[in-house]
Amino acid sequence: MSYKGYLIDLDGTIYLGKEPIPAGKRFVEALQTKGLPFLFVTNNTTRSPQVVADRLAQEFDIHVGPETIYTASLATIDFMKDDAKGKKVFVIGEAGLIDLILEAGFEWDETNPDYVVVGLDNDVTYEKFVLATLAIQKGATFIGTNPDKNIPTERGLLPGAGSLIAMVETATQTPPIFIGKPEAIIMDKAVDHIGLQKEDVIMVGDNYDTDICSGIRNGIDSLLVLSGFTPKAAVPLLPVAPTYVLDSLDEWDFDK
Repeated sequence: MSYKGYLIDLDGTIYLGKEPIPAGKRFVEALQTKGLPFLFVTNNTTRSPQVVADRLAQEFDIHVGPETIYTASLATIDFMKDDAKGKKVFVIGEAGLIDLILEAGFEWDETNPDYVVVGLDNDVTYEKFVLATLAIQKGATFIGTNPDKNIPTERGLLPGAGSLIAMVETATQTPPIFIGKPEAIIMDKAVDHIGLQKEDVIMVGDNYDTDICSGIRNGIDSLLVLSGFTPKAAVPLLPVAPTYVLDSLDEWDFDK
C-alpha cells in the first residue's frame, strides 16, 4: 500500500547522537518533496519542539517546523488535559518538560499536586524524589513520561527516565501511567495530530522495543531501519516481525 503519512523516530533513525545519518536527511527531504505529512515522535522530554527543530537545522541541515515534532512532553500534556483531574502538578524533569507543562496552564505545586510527572532529569536530587513520593502517597496521579531504562551516549548506556520512574514506583508501590513509546497514549495522540487513520500511517524507527513495538501494539504498520539501536543479527529473533526491515532508508519505496 502507499502510506499517506509517516511517524518517524529521531535518534538512530534521522541522526545518531551527534552524527548525521545521510539517508535520514534524504528520507525527510523526499517526504517534503512529495508533500507527504510526517510527524517526528520522540520519547525525549529534555528539549522542546522548537529546540529540536533548531538542532535539526543547525546540526543536520534538516529544515522542519516545530509542529512536525511530537514529544512525550506534549503527549503528557494532552493526557492530563483529557484526564482533567486538576491543574496542579509536580515534575521531575528538565526544561523541555517543565516549561511546556507550565505554558499549557498547569500550576506548580510541590505538596498537594493533582499529578506527579517523572521524566529524565540530569539534576535530579533525593529531595525531588521525596516530594514526588509524598505527593503520590497523598493521591496524586503518577505519570511516567517514557519507560526507557537507558539512553545511549558516547559514554555508554546511562540511566534513562525509566530508571528514575522505577525508583519512585518502588518508593510508592504505585505503578505509573506511561506515556511514551511504545505505549498507546503517545501513538493515539500522534495519529490524531497527523490527522489520519492508523491504517494510513507507518511508524519508522531503529529501536524494536520502542519504535517498532509502538506500531505492533497499536495496530500501525512499522518499518525497522538498521541504522541505530536494533542490530541486523537480532532481526530473525524478534518475537513479532516488523512490517518492513531495511538496512537504509534510501531503500524505501514510497509507492510500496
